[in-house]
Amino acid sequence: MKDSTMNTSLGNIVIDNDVIAQYAGTVAMESSGVVGMAGINVKDGLVSLLKKENLTRGISVSKKGNKLTLSFHIIVAYGVNILTVADNLIETVKYRVEEFTGLEVDKVNIYVEGVKVID
Repeated sequence: MKDSTMNTSLGNIVIDNDVIAQYAGTVAMESSGVVGMAGINVKDGLVSLLKKENLTRGISVSKKGNKLTLSFHIIVAYGVNILTVADNLIETVKYRVEEFTGLEVDKVNIYVEGVKVID
C-alpha cells in the first residue's frame, strides 16, 4: 500500500508513506549511536552510507489495517552497544511517528548493515 489513510468525521486524511519514512529517518538521525541510513546495492551486495537527502532509501513503511511497520537499515558508530542503540531507536521512533501521524506503529525492525568509526 502506497499511502496511509485515516477516515475522520470531516473527511479522509492521506499520508504518503514517503512522508512517514522521511520523518522517521530524521528522528533516527537524532538518535545517539546512529551514523546514518544504509543503502544496499543489490547487484554488488555493497552497503553505503546515504546522504541526508536520500534517507528514505534506507527505510521502508508498510501498513496492515490501521498499524504501521517501519524497517530501518542503519549504520551504527563503532564502540556503541548495538542493543541499546536499537532499543532507543525503536522507542523514540515509535513514540514520535505515532504522535506525528496519529497512526499506531505495530513494529519497528532494525537491520544493522554496518559500523563506522567516528573521528
